[in-house]
Amino acid sequence: MSFWLASGHTDMRRGMRGLALQVQEGLGRDPFAGDIYLFRGRSGSLLKALWHDGIGLSLYAKRLDRGKFIWPQTVDGVVALTPGQMGYLLEGIDWRNPQKTWRPQAAG
Repeated sequence: MSFWLASGHTDMRRGMRGLALQVQEGLGRDPFAGDIYLFRGRSGSLLKALWHDGIGLSLYAKRLDRGKFIWPQTVDGVVALTPGQMGYLLEGIDWRNPQKTWRPQAAG
């Protein structure tokens, strides 16, 4: 399973069929291959994920209360993500350059 960001802005009114068609025709990929495709609207606070689990299409949506999802600046195409980057993205963290958190040097 691979994770793909659809670069640019997507019409968030689209449902499963519309997004699957965008994957197939706009990105030139097979929406039924088991990969997860991520889409972001113009405002940046809503993300939709589309994947086929072998039985049917699934659609996941997440809206951030504050902030925006970090998205690549390219207009066309897809960007591959690692599972770790996908986790950062869903948490609203900048997946391109995550920072290590501060750790104490001594207990006392």
